[in-house]
Amino acid sequence: MFPENFLWGGAVAANQCEGAYNEDGKGLSIQDVMPRGIKGARTAAPTADNMKLAAVDFYHRYQEDIRLFAEMGFKVFRLSIAWSRIFPKGDEKEPNEKGLEFYDRVFDECRKYGIEPLVTISYYETPLYLAEHYDGWRSRELIGFCENYVRTIFARYKDKVKYWLTFNEINSILNSPFMSGGINTPKEELSESDLYQAIHHELVASALATKIGHEINPAFRIGCMILSMPIYPLSPAPSDVIRTMEENHKNTMFADIHVRGEYPGYMKRYLREHGIKVDFAPRDEEILKNTVDFISFSYYVSVCATADETKNIRGEGNLLCGVPNPYLKASEWGWQIDLQGLRYICNELWDKYQKPLFVVENGLGAVDRLVTDQDGNRTVEDDYRIEYMKNHLLQLEEAVEDGVEMMGYTSWGCLDLVSASTAELKKRYGFIYVDRNDDGSGTLERYRKKSFYWYKRVIETNGKSLHE
Repeated sequence: MFPENFLWGGAVAANQCEGAYNEDGKGLSIQDVMPRGIKGARTAAPTADNMKLAAVDFYHRYQEDIRLFAEMGFKVFRLSIAWSRIFPKGDEKEPNEKGLEFYDRVFDECRKYGIEPLVTISYYETPLYLAEHYDGWRSRELIGFCENYVRTIFARYKDKVKYWLTFNEINSILNSPFMSGGINTPKEELSESDLYQAIHHELVASALATKIGHEINPAFRIGCMILSMPIYPLSPAPSDVIRTMEENHKNTMFADIHVRGEYPGYMKRYLREHGIKVDFAPRDEEILKNTVDFISFSYYVSVCATADETKNIRGEGNLLCGVPNPYLKASEWGWQIDLQGLRYICNELWDKYQKPLFVVENGLGAVDRLVTDQDGNRTVEDDYRIEYMKNHLLQLEEAVEDGVEMMGYTSWGCLDLVSASTAELKKRYGFIYVDRNDDGSGTLERYRKKSFYWYKRVIETNGKSLHE
């Protein structure tokens, strides 16, 4: 059984749903020059074919959308603040008041329905100016700019927001340094020393944000956000098991530092043996001791690892990827579906850290077909999504029965939005269909999918309906 205070809800990101990319004083973010998502080349300026510029117009339709979330019974709504709405270039001293006012209205609308906002401070939307003039998080100066930003939003929303996350999927910087870290230097020209120095700056900024937040409002609950991806040995060969351990270390170091407040021994060894020197400023070790209250994570896929280079063929994944598992099926986009992996990763994180866990992203991207039902209502018969989510939630319930302390679950893309990986709208995740297409056509009208009513029932029964 799920705990009585379990936080059910959904999740979005500003750059994938808001639109209004240049309204009310907003500056450009790195997302505004990524018209093809992660896999495409960046452009010098926003282009008309970038779906994120208009997205699904949450900026003007947030009241309607939040009302629909309330109809489903959401207890929590995860969203992000667009840094460049508050500080258009990122390095200003004074914030943009119109940007602050927008999120005031959004949080007030949530609270009107008793929905707790869960706010991500930095969600793949570093101000473009900071990328182009400072090379993003390679520069230590970004710690100060981020500090000014977090002080501003913590002070402004201290009575409206209780739950905060620092950097979205912070470990994704390993594979996507521009999107995740605003690093303008091309990936192929970036040395490991440069990359790990940027990672260090982000980790210090995250710990500093945690410290500042607890000082401004001791009731704040502040978490890290990790891209979780279980890695299994491709075979029981000891060499595959060790390779799996080493691959896992690349990701678990981020949780280790957020939770334990220091670099783990295996990471110190990696840096030492690869000739990587990370410069610590005098107070960095002290700042890192400001550890998080809980661990949040995304969960979509698992992968395998092998020491046999002839079999080390990478498959598709969220941002991190690995060797495909021969025992698993995949989604339309090649992401392998591993239901039991969710229970596994929950137990792994709980056993290791003994910190409350929060699943803040999980869902199925699919091509949905808008149809008219027998009552004349426009809808989507998305039984495939219901099956996917039901089976994942049953595994999450198993983790709760295992003794894992779970805070909540926010399904990814509760409202259809623009995909981060491909910048497409046809890859839909939501319970709510948005009438917009990849060519820009559509009315932007919202329609309840079949899964809308299914999830409403799950929330009403606190998960008991999963067994009906």
